Amino acid sequence: MPKLNLTGKNTLPIDGLEGTLIGRAWVPGEAAGPSPVVLRVDGVFDLSQEFATLSDLLESPSPLEAVRGARGRYIGSVDELLANTGVGSDPAKAFFLPPADLQVIKAAGVTFASSMIERVIEEQAGGDAVKAESVRNVVKAAIGDNLRSIKPGSSEAARLKAVLIGQGLWSQYLEVGIGPDAEIFTKAPVLASVGSGNEVGIHPESRWNNPEPEIVLAVNSHGRILGATLGNDVNLRDFEGRSALLLSKAKDNNASCAIGPFIRLFDEGFSLDDVRRCVVDLVVEGDDGFILRGSSSMEQISRDPLELVAQTVGSNHQYPDGFMLFLGTLFAPTQDREEQGSGFTHKQGDSVSIGSPLLGTLHNRVTYSNQATPWTFGLRALMGNLAARGLVAGKSLH
Repeated sequence: MPKLNLTGKNTLPIDGLEGTLIGRAWVPGEAAGPSPVVLRVDGVFDLSQEFATLSDLLESPSPLEAVRGARGRYIGSVDELLANTGVGSDPAKAFFLPPADLQVIKAAGVTFASSMIERVIEEQAGGDAVKAESVRNVVKAAIGDNLRSIKPGSSEAARLKAVLIGQGLWSQYLEVGIGPDAEIFTKAPVLASVGSGNEVGIHPESRWNNPEPEIVLAVNSHGRILGATLGNDVNLRDFEGRSALLLSKAKDNNASCAIGPFIRLFDEGFSLDDVRRCVVDLVVEGDDGFILRGSSSMEQISRDPLELVAQTVGSNHQYPDGFMLFLGTLFAPTQDREEQGSGFTHKQGDSVSIGSPLLGTLHNRVTYSNQATPWTFGLRALMGNLAARGLVAGKSLH
């Protein structure tokens, strides 16, 4: 498949490099390896002499001040690194990596009313994309827009639950959608995510699947939200529809989690309120000429980002290296790709672009998970690499 052409124009936020953008890059040399980086008007700068990992940077007392105060080492222009990023990268030159290293990759599910209804439809249809169309009509006629204005965990939600149980329409997805407890799951192992320009993987046995364009929060071990990026929570609707116990098989496969292009730190020009107002746009273009467009507005989320973070980390569960949290999506595609009523599913070679004006655009191409580049650089490799580069010897991580 042809390499995706990444440039500053099709990747950076609408305001370019005005925001505080950090990430990770592969830095070449005698002791090559991954480093945290900052993007500035005059280029990309390696911060590894100050912070061995991106997690280390985000655990510092003030990541924003640390980034601004760090001189860093110039490793190339933004466009130079982007041109070498993705499938077929030249390891002799610098290129961008997904902006997460030691952080656990967590995800919140069923956080939007419309996608909540689609999960119920998947369950009722048993993962059958053809059957889903008729089920969709029945479920929507019964539930309609009743979920949009209901606050999860409220007395009103409890009353609706009683009504839906009486109608035989209660679902485990509605439980986490409007009940008191959010669905929080582990999307991918540490270091298993792919970045912009790389392939995302679909299980070869799946016949009904889709991208899930989402905002992803960067959160430190204290539960403090420090910034945001974009992600693709690649999902196998047929696997999950057959049984919710197949969630890990539906969600966690080789290259099934994409994050990027960069983390935008909160600063004077970008805050959590901007995240709350974000619209995430999706474009899927197939080799067959098929085009799918969609969007997800954070203003329609059922649970505030602060609530989702609070349900992820606290006295019951700690993340000493921080975590990345996918916030869920409004988008659940129903547009027919082939015959009427068959709905949408990916085909090999699809290009997927997920963008939001203040966060930039994440670009990936779809392949099968057993044909995507195997994941080989794990925690042992990272620790060995950092030690070989002298980045952890005698240092205490923050």
